Amino acid sequence: MDTRKLNRRQAVSLLGGVAAVGAAGSAFAQAEPPKPAQIVVNHSGGSMGTAMRKAFFNGFEKKYGIKVVETSPVDMGKLRATVESGNVEWDVTEIGGQDAIRAQKLGLLEKIDDKIVDRSKYPPTAQNPYVFASSVYTTIIGYRTDVFKGGTHPKSWADWWDVKKFPGARSMRNHPTDNLEFALIADGVPKDKLYPIDFDRAFKKLDQIKPHVNVWWSTGQQPAQLLLDKEVVLATGWNGRFYDIIKKGAPVEIEWNEGALKQGSFIIPRGAKNPYWAQKMLVELAIPQQQAVYASELGYPGLNLDSLNYVDAKVKPYLPTQYLDKQFWISDAWYADNGAKAQEMWNAWMLKKA
Repeated sequence: MDTRKLNRRQAVSLLGGVAAVGAAGSAFAQAEPPKPAQIVVNHSGGSMGTAMRKAFFNGFEKKYGIKVVETSPVDMGKLRATVESGNVEWDVTEIGGQDAIRAQKLGLLEKIDDKIVDRSKYPPTAQNPYVFASSVYTTIIGYRTDVFKGGTHPKSWADWWDVKKFPGARSMRNHPTDNLEFALIADGVPKDKLYPIDFDRAFKKLDQIKPHVNVWWSTGQQPAQLLLDKEVVLATGWNGRFYDIIKKGAPVEIEWNEGALKQGSFIIPRGAKNPYWAQKMLVELAIPQQQAVYASELGYPGLNLDSLNYVDAKVKPYLPTQYLDKQFWISDAWYADNGAKAQEMWNAWMLKKA
């Protein structure tokens, strides 16, 4: 057809048809891919899995008719092996903060599609293009209220190191993360000047507290149980573990000052079988009302800043996002580069006699 000979009405009609085809093509390009029978979400398991099922997975299944198959544990080695072999089992997986940075550098992750996953209400620090910030938790001081009555408990890491003023059996984690930072803060280093960590200064300060630590814990439940069993009267631990026993009536409370904040993270492995529906799972994890359900279950709030609006007033005092100004963020970037050295030095220090 010679379009130069078309009259005005014919030209308008032809262009309208082209526009309609273009619109249809655009709609087709944006259409959802076929729904799979299931997607696989890998996480830490235990109480976390139970809470995720209640807060997120049941709603996802009802909304889309896609079964959520849960697996565990979290495994960086398996993530790398399956991505590099092209045989990815997981559509979405939880990942540790340092491992997330390594995985991103290794090219193991799919990019989060901001057109699908709305993180506009998230803090800028929680909008990594490849890592979804699912929750926040903190390592803080838990103490028995029948021993430290009326606010007489340690309120800082300098207090924690003051065993004369605050006597009693203590428990700390058998790991360099948190403890190196706590030691430096106790020694007078400002919270915003912790990195790069001064190893010599940190371990010198740790030498002072080592003889007074009765139990070096290695699993998350240990410090809460130690407090329950009265084996210790002070323990460092994850806020959610303390919250769990507090809401059941244990004589335990939390001191939030100078807590060490960390981000819980999920990613989509590169080559995931259902990348679009994996993105939709992240959408579910970002819904503030659902994050409030999760926070009420475990004490680990999400990073959608609207989620606190949906949390019961009785729960809010036990959420770390209520005390961000009193705490500091653990640097995953620093540990990604220095974690192996820190662990090696920690292991050698633990073998030394107090």
